[in-house]
Amino acid sequence: MGNSSSTEYFIQGITKSGKKFRPSDWSERLCGVVSSFGPGATGPNARLKYSLYVRPVMLGDIKTVIVDSRLRDVEPMAFDFVMKFARDNDLLMTEACELPLEHPAQRAVTIRNSS
Repeated sequence: MGNSSSTEYFIQGITKSGKKFRPSDWSERLCGVVSSFGPGATGPNARLKYSLYVRPVMLGDIKTVIVDSRLRDVEPMAFDFVMKFARDNDLLMTEACELPLEHPAQRAVTIRNSS
């Protein structure tokens, strides 16, 4: 995904009122909306791949979707759809970015709640 620094949004499967979001496969479904078939994949060997910009992960025991802000440049409607889904469902969302330090091998992460 390149060397440029970008913002990532962590959409957690917890509502702002503290309830676990349902259905249990919400993160896979949301990421599936912006997934695509791999290059040159056709017929019975075709496989769906999650986007590099929207991917499901587990953070502890909480299903989470990580959205790379570069999706806004690549496909603005998809970015708006994912962010609107989080807002409409009152999901916790945290914004984070990597910040380079003096030494290029070191990285720090800055996290800011987007409530």
